[in-house]
Amino acid sequence: MGSGWVYSVVVSTDHRGMRISDAERERVVAQLNMAVSEGRLTLAEFEERVDGVLRSRTYGDVEPYVMDLPGQQIKAPESVEIRNRSSSLKRQGRWTVPRRLSITTRAGSVKLDFTQAIFASAFVDVVLEAQSSSVELILPAGATADLDRIDAHASTVKSRVEPSGQGVTFRISGEVKSSSVKVRYQRKFWRWRW
Repeated sequence: MGSGWVYSVVVSTDHRGMRISDAERERVVAQLNMAVSEGRLTLAEFEERVDGVLRSRTYGDVEPYVMDLPGQQIKAPESVEIRNRSSSLKRQGRWTVPRRLSITTRAGSVKLDFTQAIFASAFVDVVLEAQSSSVELILPAGATADLDRIDAHASTVKSRVEPSGQGVTFRISGEVKSSSVKVRYQRKFWRWRW
């Protein structure tokens, strides 16, 4: 099973967040260097933080090294493209959701669980391009979804979420051919969640 995120971001194995690129790591090191020159960090703190940043793999891993510095927070990209071909792609746990997700899948399955995700915006635009695939989106409690802009050909599109709520709004659009799209909340039974 192999697939990943485009934009130098791949699915994180520890589910703590999206992967950070080398260029973004270098930008954080430059920001730490600026903090030393401003007198905000000692050289020992700088060396310790740079070492941590260079070992970091996700946005969540980098955040502790910059969160106490003004204007230094690392943010997820505005848009992420997910490409999947003849594979099964799953995303769950704690991760930062960009404002726009583009999902392209051919003969595969994509399951994105947003229940523990961190949202940077009250709206998430999801653009689908699916052929002979299944797409399942699991929304957090209180979230809503608008699926009216999906162009479906020989496909099924099902929503099991409330039409209105006070949470994040998912605006889902795109074209699906010979595919299934399901949008739902997390299922619960006793201690189990799925």
